[in-house]
Amino acid sequence: SHERICQYIAEESGALVVSVGYRLAPEHKYPAAYEDCLSASQHFLQHLQHYGVDPARVTVCGDSAGGNLAAAVSQTLAGRSDLPRLRAQILIYPGLQALDFNLPSYQQNRGVPLLFRERAVYYSLQYVQGDTSNLEEILEGSHISPDMRLQYQKWVSAD
Repeated sequence: SHERICQYIAEESGALVVSVGYRLAPEHKYPAAYEDCLSASQHFLQHLQHYGVDPARVTVCGDSAGGNLAAAVSQTLAGRSDLPRLRAQILIYPGLQALDFNLPSYQQNRGVPLLFRERAVYYSLQYVQGDTSNLEEILEGSHISPDMRLQYQKWVSAD
């Protein structure tokens, strides 16, 4: 689905683009997609010489669920001293938090095609657990305890 955009990015930037075909939910729940992306990234970083890539120029990128995966892979690799450091991460409308689907951006864009608020929660649940039975609970925000909400308020709030 992303071959043409990857080709475009490669042509316009003069960069080598590696696109990872990771396993998809609901058939493959978390952490399958993450493990696929991490494994591919580690392999690539271990064999940069084979591909003729400057270790100082490696960037990970993803959109939507792929943005979530790119962020997770970047965080995992950041602490590795046995691999070259990533130069950057590019996250295009990434799905990064599932604590509060009632923040202003979700409210403002709740009816914007293609990814309606309810659909975002549905796909998130498919990815994590393959079960959407608690969809309404998550839309209401009652899946997070008051203690946890307070603990993460600094990072996940309308302020």
